[in-house]
Amino acid sequence: MKSRQIKNNLAKWMISAGGVSVLFTLVLIFLYLVYVVKPVFESASVEPLQKVSSTTTNVLAAGVDELREIAFDIDNQGVIRFFQIEEDGSRQANQLLLEQGLLASGEALASVQSMNDGNYLLLLDNGTVRLFRPKFSAEFIGDTRIIHPSIEYPLGEEAIIVDEDEQTISQLSFAMDAERATFVALTTDDRLIKTSLIAEDDFSWDPEYSAEYQLVKDNVENIKFVGITPDMTTAFVVAGESVDVYDFEDDWDVPKRADFEPVANSNNQITSMALLSGSSSVLIGTSDGQVHQYFEVAAKDGRQFKRIRSFTVSESEAVVAIYPELYRKSFFAATESGMVGIYYTTSESELWTGKLLDNGKQLMTIMPRANGLVVAATDGIELINVDNEHPEVTWSALWQEVWYEGYPEPDFIWQSTSGSDDFEAKFSLMPISFGTMKAAFYAMLFAVPIAISAAIYTAYFMPPMMRRTVKPTIELMEALPTVILGFLAGLWLAPLVEEHLPAVFMLVITLPVTTVVVAYVWYNLPKQIKAMIPETYSPLILLPFLIFAGWLSFALSSTVEAGMFGGDMRQYLTNDLGINFDQRNSLIVGIAMGFAVIPTIFSMAEDAIFSVPKHLTSGSLALGATQWQTLIKVVLLTASPGIFSAVMMGLGRAVGETMIVLMATGNTPVIDWSIFQGMRTLSANIAVEMPESEVGSSHYRILFLAAFVLFVFTFVFNTLAEFVRQRLREKYSSL
Repeated sequence: MKSRQIKNNLAKWMISAGGVSVLFTLVLIFLYLVYVVKPVFESASVEPLQKVSSTTTNVLAAGVDELREIAFDIDNQGVIRFFQIEEDGSRQANQLLLEQGLLASGEALASVQSMNDGNYLLLLDNGTVRLFRPKFSAEFIGDTRIIHPSIEYPLGEEAIIVDEDEQTISQLSFAMDAERATFVALTTDDRLIKTSLIAEDDFSWDPEYSAEYQLVKDNVENIKFVGITPDMTTAFVVAGESVDVYDFEDDWDVPKRADFEPVANSNNQITSMALLSGSSSVLIGTSDGQVHQYFEVAAKDGRQFKRIRSFTVSESEAVVAIYPELYRKSFFAATESGMVGIYYTTSESELWTGKLLDNGKQLMTIMPRANGLVVAATDGIELINVDNEHPEVTWSALWQEVWYEGYPEPDFIWQSTSGSDDFEAKFSLMPISFGTMKAAFYAMLFAVPIAISAAIYTAYFMPPMMRRTVKPTIELMEALPTVILGFLAGLWLAPLVEEHLPAVFMLVITLPVTTVVVAYVWYNLPKQIKAMIPETYSPLILLPFLIFAGWLSFALSSTVEAGMFGGDMRQYLTNDLGINFDQRNSLIVGIAMGFAVIPTIFSMAEDAIFSVPKHLTSGSLALGATQWQTLIKVVLLTASPGIFSAVMMGLGRAVGETMIVLMATGNTPVIDWSIFQGMRTLSANIAVEMPESEVGSSHYRILFLAAFVLFVFTFVFNTLAEFVRQRLREKYSSL
């Protein structure tokens, strides 16, 4: 007796410990997902990093290397100086590492223009320019790494003649790649010109080139800003309060492609302009403190530039400078008083705003990795740290329509990677969340009627001897690896359905009709004939007729297709009905995943129906009810909590399924209820993209957010299922 009590207590504590461990594990999973996801919703932070003392006066440009170990500045005499930022081995903080002149004898510097790609343009007062790049090379002496600064000239050390008439340049913009460099410039005699430098081989190792000069427009007036896109195909010119767009793709002609007016109020003026990374968008700053984003969209009367979104930098001050990042759609905007704001265009978010400059004209440069700012002060260079890792992620960008560059309208889009460096990742969770619900819906639409009907027949009508064989056989189907089902669905079922599409729809009619007809004939057969077949095997009579109905559907498929759909049902759907057809679509997923879900629903529902107390059915039959009346009024109501639990368990399985939807769909993240279109689910998306995502990146953390959403989905479904099950149990427990 004592040993039994000990065993009971031990079992009680072990079961309790197991339950608590499961709950503890779920809580840990939840907390870890939150831990990984939380940083993407943190706003940007800006704080002083360090000050580099310098005796340089009249600083025209400043910057740092990528590792933020060496700073440099350029004065109005064309001298560049490199300084050690922090003490490092034999080097002291603020130590002058290199001082080098950038001008030849007799040259005078007019201005320095910083390019986003790390190049700098020296504009000389004689109308020529010189392109150079600060270069930083590492040397290892023992375990010590030493950075050596130097200067390189991508287009050679000789000054470049931008204007063949050798007039002074007042406005200039520049872009280049390995084979070509292009200037768009405004001269002091009011000419807008284009100068192209064509590499003889490749600028990467040979600075030799030939120059081509083109006049864009003569006698231009009130030109405020000029800009050329990094791909050198388009130039933007702000003339007065209008923006003119020129097409630079033709080497012989420079046509004006479009124009637009960003300011509607006559009291408002354009005060700044910058090109956003990616060559598509232009940012216009105005005197009323606004920054407007424009890019070209398709319209009824052709492509035109349209205002997409606006950002309020100040309520009362003009935006005097805009600094776009090189690789992302972020930008910094400065006002007259030195207020600086950080914004991200696509997510339409204000990330940070505060006082950073003495005035809006104070020199400011974005660090190469966009993780800080370099500000020129009177007594040196101020380095400011900017923590802005995930500006593209906001709740609105994840769950609302976003207007991306190159798209005609806002839309839900998931596209995390591309082969282009100018590509902007698109992280809308709506298409993949919708795909998860769509896949589960079609799978349940296929599985629930079959599984519940089979469970009712097996538990209530099937002879016991046959039930002992059928039930374990169906339950054994649950052990089939889903990767096998997905493989068969993608490589065998999908082509089969595409080739015999009419047969699939004929099966929906022929199988039920065959079942009803065979049942009717069997019911009306003489008793002596029915007695010849043992009751145990009588249900098997239906199988050959169902097989024949299936064969007949496929045999008549080509005839029906030729007579009703012009010989090709797929083309008929696409051309005549306007319904797109993917070979791996929702129909395939519904069938394949339905087969995976059927054993789960069948097993639990059959157990629930079979467990209905016999005295309830016996009492109902004794009171005169038929078997069908007893089934509907007594058995199903009593078993309803178990049946509902079975359906919800099947739904949970369908929502979390990975391999079948990964292999049996086109993995296209689209929002479309069509049964002939594919989808991408949360689980499949995680399986496909997690291996290629960079740890700690926005992509990586959003994939964890997708896992968190999937976790929430299943938690909500299971909670609702338990709530409904308890209500059903309370309602029908008195039967």
